[in-house]
Amino acid sequence: EVQLVESGGGLVQAGGSLRLSCAASGFTFADYGIGWFRQAPGKEREGISSISSSAGTTYYADSVKGRFTISSDNAKNTVYLHMNSLKPEDTALYYCAAEPEPLLYTSRQYPWAFSYWGQGTQVTVSS
Repeated sequence: EVQLVESGGGLVQAGGSLRLSCAASGFTFADYGIGWFRQAPGKEREGISSISSSAGTTYYADSVKGRFTISSDNAKNTVYLHMNSLKPEDTALYYCAAEPEPLLYTSRQYPWAFSYWGQGTQVTVSS
C-alpha cells in the first residue's frame, strides 16, 4: 500500500524557515516522481514543486522560486521541502503527492497528474 506522510509544518514568523518532510512507503521510491502542493482556504490546490529522480529534474512555481528547495533522500524514502523567507501568503495546508515515473514535464505541477496523496501538514506564517 502506497503511503505518504507529511511532517514539519507549524507556526513561523514572516522571514522564517521550515523544512517539510514527505516520508514514503509501499513503493520503490526512486521509481516515482514526488510533488509538493498547497491549498489555502477558499483557493485551489497549487503545485509548488516537484522532483523527478529518473529525469533528474525539479520544478518550482514562480511564487516560491528562489525561496523553496526540494530535495530527495532515496535511502530514507523521504523528500524534503526547504522553505526560506516565508511570507504570510505561504500559509496553507501542504501536501506531498506521488506518481509513477515518468513524471511528465508538461503536467508535473498539476494535482490531477498525481495518483497518491498524503494527509497534509499545516504551515502558518504570521506577519
